Amino acid sequence: MSAFPASARVVIIGGGVVGVSALYHLAKAGWSDCVLLEKNELTAGSTWHAAGNVPTFSSSWSLMNMQRYSAELYRRLGDEVDYPMNYHVTGSVRLGHTPERLDEFRKVVGMGRRQGMGMEILSPEQLQEKYPFVSAENLTGALYDPNDGDIDPAQLTQALAKGARMAGARIERYCPATGVRREGEEWVIETPKGEIRCEYVVNAAGYYAAEVARWFGRELPMVVMSHQYMLFDTVPELEAWSKKVGHKLPLLRDVDSSYYLRQEKFGFNLGPYERNCKAHWITPEDPFPEDFSFQLYPDDLDRLEWHIGDAMARVPLLEQAPLTKVINGPIPYTPDGNPLIGPMPSVPDAFEACVFTFGICQGGGAGKVLAEWIIEGRTEWDMWSCDPRRFTGFEDRDYAIAKGMEIYGNEYAMHFPHHVWPAGRGKKLSPVHDRVAALGAQFGPYNGWERALWYARPGDAISEAAQKTWRRDGPWSGAVGEECEAVRDHAGILDLPGFSRFHVSGAGAADWLSRQITGRVPKIGRIGLGYFADDAGRIVTEMSLARLGAEEFWLITAAAAQSHDREWLLKHMTPGLTLVDETTNWSTQILTGPKARAILAQVTGADLSLPWLSLQEAEIAGRPVRLMRVSFAGELGWEIHSRTTDTAAIWDRVWAAGSGHGLRAFGMFALDALRIEKGYRVWKGDLSTDYSVLQAGLGRFIDWTKPDFRGRDALMAEREAPQPRRFAVLQFDSPDHDAPYMASLWTGDRIVGEVTSSGWGHRLNACLGLGMLDADLNIPGTLLEVEIFDRRFPAQVLGEAGLWDSNNTRLRA
Repeated sequence: MSAFPASARVVIIGGGVVGVSALYHLAKAGWSDCVLLEKNELTAGSTWHAAGNVPTFSSSWSLMNMQRYSAELYRRLGDEVDYPMNYHVTGSVRLGHTPERLDEFRKVVGMGRRQGMGMEILSPEQLQEKYPFVSAENLTGALYDPNDGDIDPAQLTQALAKGARMAGARIERYCPATGVRREGEEWVIETPKGEIRCEYVVNAAGYYAAEVARWFGRELPMVVMSHQYMLFDTVPELEAWSKKVGHKLPLLRDVDSSYYLRQEKFGFNLGPYERNCKAHWITPEDPFPEDFSFQLYPDDLDRLEWHIGDAMARVPLLEQAPLTKVINGPIPYTPDGNPLIGPMPSVPDAFEACVFTFGICQGGGAGKVLAEWIIEGRTEWDMWSCDPRRFTGFEDRDYAIAKGMEIYGNEYAMHFPHHVWPAGRGKKLSPVHDRVAALGAQFGPYNGWERALWYARPGDAISEAAQKTWRRDGPWSGAVGEECEAVRDHAGILDLPGFSRFHVSGAGAADWLSRQITGRVPKIGRIGLGYFADDAGRIVTEMSLARLGAEEFWLITAAAAQSHDREWLLKHMTPGLTLVDETTNWSTQILTGPKARAILAQVTGADLSLPWLSLQEAEIAGRPVRLMRVSFAGELGWEIHSRTTDTAAIWDRVWAAGSGHGLRAFGMFALDALRIEKGYRVWKGDLSTDYSVLQAGLGRFIDWTKPDFRGRDALMAEREAPQPRRFAVLQFDSPDHDAPYMASLWTGDRIVGEVTSSGWGHRLNACLGLGMLDADLNIPGTLLEVEIFDRRFPAQVLGEAGLWDSNNTRLRA
């Protein structure tokens, strides 16, 4: 063995499947000067006791991409590196007990079709053809995924390790990282064998990731859960059947009962996700261990009794199987159940690839994504669902535990578009939270900030159960319609806490900002939209730009974008400029509708004749405000920005003045419907790194006369050779449902685009959609079809002229 390396380009801390996959992908991309450190043997953490299931199913577009890639990689990996691998592509069946579950399956079938996977819906009779030992009693159907299966986690990890070594990378086993420090532009990784200097460092430490993160001054939002699965010995009838047909049973998941059941040799592997779950290492009586390599928790089968009985009733053959072993091991969870993959927030040249709940099925794709982050600074697929910067620091230990337990106990739950999960709520409240609550507000969290989603009327159902529907006509629908009509005919006020806002100032700030955005910097006293592109011209973020002075700006962006956008700005900021995050110091109300001017005239002496996109300092109720004449609802309106200490008094004054003008409080559901009618895009929905600025139909926000801005060369090349798909505005003849995110657009037997936003437009009395469509079909009047829950409905291209108030007469009134 050669001497311990003193330097490397990348050091990865952690030798589970994800860390080794990252090493493999870096080395395969030509970055062979990389070292992985593992404190024990490879797979000593969660990987060694993982069940090894490899589903491609996901309700998330990006996670499905990642899992699909993993399955494709695993099929070829053994031959590529000449390493034996037990990978059984058995297919799987997911059982459905309700119509709502079948709609979830239909949604995923459509997503899978878009990604080239042949999932299909089975009737109960067809289910029994695939799985002859299952009872189909009380089932509405099933989802069949031919790409699902199981793999030996240790063999997978060793195969990836062999591939990484073949490409020149190095793995140091029994060599724990013990600390890190920053020296100049390098990281120094401390180990018992010596120190390694590197350009980049990756935290892939699995359930030890929080301990490693603290070396970087970071508190990781995670909790470690106990997951048990049971191994059952041979059942002669199953053995005879398998030998006769020459293959294993499909992997069965009863998602409404919350367990998976897999054929293991000629026996079974049963793994429940129980509601009465248990988190570990969170109390003084159960401290975090210094080393838990190749260890398990004691069995705790009492928690699983109901699931075992239910599984035996569903597959009676299981009753004949002798129980031989129980595996009870640690599985890490983030507060939303998705892993952390990407730049480590506020830490230069450091990355995270950790907290994987499903590391085996996601490991291959995660390694690809992580390698792209390091090498290219961007990823092929938009991976906001896994970006560590989606968490912004409010997620304390209690929150992480509560959400982790909620996610685990609802692992197979459906994610309905208007359902709000109850755990971890009330973390950040608006200064007028009590006032909007008294008006009937039903809340949902946005980066921890509680915002009104809709305002319940007497008799409206407000239970959590009532939120669980895919249909458009949920209990909120009537109230949301009235809220939109109030904004259209009179006026509405929306309490909007939590806008991320950054104060940027200093000599040269205007020139600097001009180089960061594709378009023009607004003049003093004006506001505008700024689009930030990466080097490939893809949309990184959107911010409202308010110019307070010659070299002073307010940059306002989405609540969820706080860490992401602050990181982007600081990364590209030039010396001499100052950035201050003022997010918690200010709050906002949107006052909008044809009576908005009359209401404001009663409460302020501001010049209300200033044009659209103007900014002024004013007073309401004797308190200073910044009035911005802009409305995301697409009506005459202003954003009222106030210090949080002044907000309640300002709200009270405006609310009282509105009593004679039909003023009504409205929520985020109404705002979403209103903005879709205007064709306004939202970040990480319609606007993401999946699309370029030009593709998104934002060419008017590009100043081609500027000599320099990020992404200019790529966008100029695209202008000469346009992308085949462009932003589209559509109308759908869908009587009961809005189109889900990434719903496919069809012409004949060909998929020609996808939907990125959809909703009922109460002013236009139609179901509308925004999305991407093949350019040759993107002509107003073109007839298409939209796929909604595996059914097709008529669709028509509207074009922006078909939107509400398309010439902005009302907005500019």
